[in-house]
Amino acid sequence: MTDILPSYVRGQWWAPSEEPGQEAAPVVVRDSSTGEEVCRLSTAGIDLGAVLNYARTTGQASLGALTFHQRAVLLKRFAQVLTERKQELYDLSRRAGATERDSLSDVDGGIGVLFTYSSKARRELPDGRVYLDGPVEVLSKDGSFLGRHVYTRLPGAAVQINAFNFPMWGALEKFAPAFLAGVPSVVKPASPTAYVAEAWVRILVETGLLPDGSLQLVSGSVPDLFEHLRLGDLVGFTGSASTAERLRSHECVQTVGVRFTSETDSINASVLGPDAVPGTPEFDAYVRQLLVELTTKAGQKCTAIRRAIVPAGQVDALVDAVRAKIAERVVIGDPRAEGVTMGPLVSLEQREEVRRSVAALVDGGGRLLLGSTEPPEVVRSDGSTGVAERGAFVEPMLIGFADASAPAVHQVEAFGPVASVLPYATVEEAAELVSLGGGSLVTSVATNDPSVAATLLSRTAAYNGRILFLDRDDARTSTGHGAPVPHLVHGGPGRAGGGEELGGMRAVLHHMQRTAVQGSPEMLTALTGVWHQGAASRTDRHPFRKPLSELAVGDQVVSASRAVTLDDIETFARFTGDLFYAHMDEEAAAANPFFPGRVAHGYLLVSWAAGLFVDPEPGPVLANYGLENLRFVTPVSPGDEIRVVLTAKQITPRETDEYGEVRWDAVIRNQDDELVASYDVLTLVAKEPAGVSP
Repeated sequence: MTDILPSYVRGQWWAPSEEPGQEAAPVVVRDSSTGEEVCRLSTAGIDLGAVLNYARTTGQASLGALTFHQRAVLLKRFAQVLTERKQELYDLSRRAGATERDSLSDVDGGIGVLFTYSSKARRELPDGRVYLDGPVEVLSKDGSFLGRHVYTRLPGAAVQINAFNFPMWGALEKFAPAFLAGVPSVVKPASPTAYVAEAWVRILVETGLLPDGSLQLVSGSVPDLFEHLRLGDLVGFTGSASTAERLRSHECVQTVGVRFTSETDSINASVLGPDAVPGTPEFDAYVRQLLVELTTKAGQKCTAIRRAIVPAGQVDALVDAVRAKIAERVVIGDPRAEGVTMGPLVSLEQREEVRRSVAALVDGGGRLLLGSTEPPEVVRSDGSTGVAERGAFVEPMLIGFADASAPAVHQVEAFGPVASVLPYATVEEAAELVSLGGGSLVTSVATNDPSVAATLLSRTAAYNGRILFLDRDDARTSTGHGAPVPHLVHGGPGRAGGGEELGGMRAVLHHMQRTAVQGSPEMLTALTGVWHQGAASRTDRHPFRKPLSELAVGDQVVSASRAVTLDDIETFARFTGDLFYAHMDEEAAAANPFFPGRVAHGYLLVSWAAGLFVDPEPGPVLANYGLENLRFVTPVSPGDEIRVVLTAKQITPRETDEYGEVRWDAVIRNQDDELVASYDVLTLVAKEPAGVSP
């Protein structure tokens, strides 16, 4: 792997046609343990404008032909293929200093993102191309003019500039939601681990499953990339705050309208509650968590703990406990050697940066309580031990500050196995220390006292994208301080960048435009694929007799009427045990401002409605799996009549099953045509008639 690492652009692998000249000398990437050359990077001669245009044309066309569910199924296939070949990625990652545990968070973490988004999308997104946001807004008295908010995909390319520490997870957390939204990705990995990014992209390309133009990889610098961006494009950046600010100030972001989000360096905090004294489960969990954050990826995590905020009387106990855990569990060395639990930093340049940051923290009022910046003793790849002569090795360090409000500790991040210990006297003071970080990705709190947790939440939530409360009940099941999950927002305010990555469907919608659409019920039904009250309907035959291949939005059944008697109400009350006074006591019911007297149970009406609209014989309808949005509007008294209108509202075929989901609009009205109740009925319906294969 000593050749120039290729890029994957415009549907093919690309490298400079000839050795770049001195003015564009290739970047040499080295093994972080041995210093040996791994590969070289150069994009001399690459046409980034053409790369973006390929995404906007070919990529948009291929992804636009697919529905949300079809894209979700592909994400699952990608995850399965990467799982089959993850040992290759593990082996390659060792060259960047990743231990087996580090690869679990990067390689397996990235694969998990694909699985999670695939699953969530098939549950939470329609099998279409338009996503509805919120309810219908009726804009005319007769219901002929409606408004609706919809999301449609952006027409450009999603440029994803990634950090060196997570070449798989960090990239796939951006790629997955963009892919689901239908926006093609242009991935720019960080130089020190670009070869890992090239490997997972190559694996996906080899499957032949990638829609044309949906994924491109630029292995090297992109000096004029922003000059080619335009409205409809997005940039997702992970890296330093200073670089993010420079990119954010570019004209294409400021005036052209290119969306820019960033996730940047963050002085994350972890608070040890005053109740979490030595010997408690919370203290032990705090120590374990701090050790993990110091040593996983050698502390090279944007979410790592940088400020350990602890009660003043517990500083010595904490340092002693961490020292003991390091002696027990931490073995520094080449990740290819057996028994190594902490590898080197990603490069010698990064090691020097960490040393400079530690010196700045010491100059700013700190003192080393644990560890040293001197080369540590390490295990070499052949199993021998000795002081590290080559490689970017640094041992874990804790830096103490007598003055917890010293500016340096809240401004300088040593991006490695380094954390500062800050004493506090009151919970309010601890909260103030958290806020001095200027905005963080995450703060964790170890406490079993809900009042401590409530105080810290109310005073620090605005400064954090995520807060983890660690106690004896979740200490073993928690994913941990430094482990974002695809279901929840990953990002943070202020210094942390102000952006949001992951976050389930929120991240997908970031790649789409929300638009207010106004029109008639018929038009909105046609545009959204969801039936709206007032649009055309069809009552040719009972819709429960139709498989998905024949069922259409707007298919409807209108029931006969059924009278409600006092005997019905009392029978239902005795049978169910629901003897609420509004159903059983005329005087008490009449005194209630919502009822004219005794009324029918709402659930009696819903049960009767099912009996009125159902077709009981076996057929394509396989199961009823729920009701949503149920509202009771008008009370029903003895002597009233009810009828129900059931309309196929939304049809969602499941890509991998022989059945799909049908959402039915159910409306119950009385003899005066007043709305009694409305709700959605959810059913599973076979795609084809019995005995017919799809």
